[in-house]
Amino acid sequence: MSKSIKSMLALGLVVTVAACAQPPQEEYVVVEPAPISMEPTYTGKYK
Repeated sequence: MSKSIKSMLALGLVVTVAACAQPPQEEYVVVEPAPISMEPTYTGKYK
C-alpha cells in the first residue's frame, strides 16, 4: 500500500474511535451553607 492510503486509513480509524468515545459525564458539586450561629441576646447586665 502507498503512504497516502495508510495515512487515510489511520486517520479514519482515529476519527471513528473519537466519534464512538463517550462524552464526559457532568459532575454535580453540592455546596453546603455555613452553619448559622445565634446572635447574642441582650440580657441587660454587663458581664
